[in-house]
Amino acid sequence: MPTISPKKPYRVGRSRTGLGLFATKRIKKGSKIVRYFGPLLDCKKKKEDAIENKYLFELNNRWTIDGSVRENVARYINHGCKPNAESDVKPRKRKVFIRAIKNIEPGDEINYDYGTDYFKAYLKPIGCKCDACEKKRKKQRAEARAERARLKAKAERKAKREAEEEAAKRTKAKARAKAKEKSTAAVELKPDRKRKLDTKKAPAVRLKAGSRPVKRKVTNGLQLGASTPSPRRRHKPATTMVVAEQPVAATGEASAAFQASNLSVPAATVDHAVDEAKQASA
Repeated sequence: MPTISPKKPYRVGRSRTGLGLFATKRIKKGSKIVRYFGPLLDCKKKKEDAIENKYLFELNNRWTIDGSVRENVARYINHGCKPNAESDVKPRKRKVFIRAIKNIEPGDEINYDYGTDYFKAYLKPIGCKCDACEKKRKKQRAEARAERARLKAKAERKAKREAEEEAAKRTKAKARAKAKEKSTAAVELKPDRKRKLDTKKAPAVRLKAGSRPVKRKVTNGLQLGASTPSPRRRHKPATTMVVAEQPVAATGEASAAFQASNLSVPAATVDHAVDEAKQASA
């Protein structure tokens, strides 16, 4: 690394691409920073034209500066797509100066544009590592990460929505199956026939009241048009009528027995009457 005088407004330091030239003092816009120098190569000479390295600075079609010597501090200046300096070429004097095109603050790295031919030949295959390109790559990487995160979130939302729809379908299917089971069980428990009582078409009930049939309608277990039996009135069992079978005689006994038979009195009453007749005749 070359020795640089402390009076100079720059120093050689470590940069992203290796070594670089950094400002140690404030450099005003338009001021000269350093001269790019080295042996002059004549392109018309085959021996000099065959020299190849990364520090060749072409002045014109014939003359080229070989800046690979260690005394050339300007060779440490790196390429920048958005530079803060530029090369001031003077072909007649065969000199090149690096001039500031904006105010450079202490600690800033000095850079200038190497040109399209150099960029395509040396920088494009490996990728430019200047601050502008690095910021651009960071921005692109951040955008790519954001896009991946967006797509991932979209896929997660879609998967969640599909899962919810699938769960809703399963719930509906279970509800339908349960309702079907309930309906099947209700059909199995339902009786084959079910009577419905209708007041308009109620079944006719025949009540034996003498020889004449009487039709009465029944609704809900009650007879329409019939008097409701009083709870005090009770049906008494009919007393069996027994007619004494005795020979008819021309006596008072026969007369009493005949009268008893015609009056349809009970058998006990007839026996009592016969006994009383016998006692009277005696």
